[in-house]
Amino acid sequence: MQSIQSIQIYTDGSCKGNPGPGGWAAVIFSNGQMIKELSGGDANTTNNKMEITAVIKGLQAIPSSSKIDIFSDSSYVINSMTKNWKRNVNKDLWSQLDFEAARHQLTWYWVKGHSGDPGNELADKLAYAAADAASKGDTVMDQHQPSEGLTHIDEGGNASMVDVADKNVTVREATAVGAVTMSKETLNLIKQGLIKKGDVFTVAQLAGIMGAKKTSDLIPLCHPLPLEKITVELKIEESTSSINIEGYAKTSSKTGVEMEALTAVSIAALTIYDMAKASDRQMTITDIKVIKKSGGRSGDLDFS
Repeated sequence: MQSIQSIQIYTDGSCKGNPGPGGWAAVIFSNGQMIKELSGGDANTTNNKMEITAVIKGLQAIPSSSKIDIFSDSSYVINSMTKNWKRNVNKDLWSQLDFEAARHQLTWYWVKGHSGDPGNELADKLAYAAADAASKGDTVMDQHQPSEGLTHIDEGGNASMVDVADKNVTVREATAVGAVTMSKETLNLIKQGLIKKGDVFTVAQLAGIMGAKKTSDLIPLCHPLPLEKITVELKIEESTSSINIEGYAKTSSKTGVEMEALTAVSIAALTIYDMAKASDRQMTITDIKVIKKSGGRSGDLDFS
């Protein structure tokens, strides 16, 4: 069984004026060793917004399915997450935090501010510095903001998940296609249900759907998405002796669903190969690509 990574995140928010210039910070530890500092700010915000943002940013920096202890001196954050305090304001931030929290196993700890806890003191120092920079009109950015050239590479040259916090939640759809080409004899065996491993079409469809749901686990920098619909369709093309695959995925989220559609097609194709390879070891998987997408800033695109 894969071990669950144990992480500690210390977070803090700071604001001059409330509302006013503010900063947030998240300090990440693994096995007692600090592995990352994150901080940023806003020229016009509130202390509570910065406290929530700090936790969001910290969680976004951690791979899915991690075991995380979160330490904060904000009763507002801790009690809202553990005691269901009412969330009458900052609903957009709470929605983001709930989304990130669902990716992990979390334990929440309240710590007294300015009590000498090293993690809390460092987070406080970073958040105050970010708020101070914002008050002076300096450009304040997440230290690990992706570069403009490669969206998944941060300023230090390290791979990182793209920050989608400023994007709107919209309905997003994507369709991908691919094909598995084989000998006519193998295609006939599949059509007649004579493959020893079973019903190729049914198993490949189920595998494609399951694969789409596991995309963020398979592709390291993909965001986990709440999928609303996944379909996988397989059709026999006699003229090319192939099985054509079409995968469709839909979500209401901040980022696109193309990878889920592509994963559905890819896993379905691999399943066909696995089930029929005893009859034909020269099968080819080909032409996997996105043909349609909609939603988000790029709008509707049709490559078919």
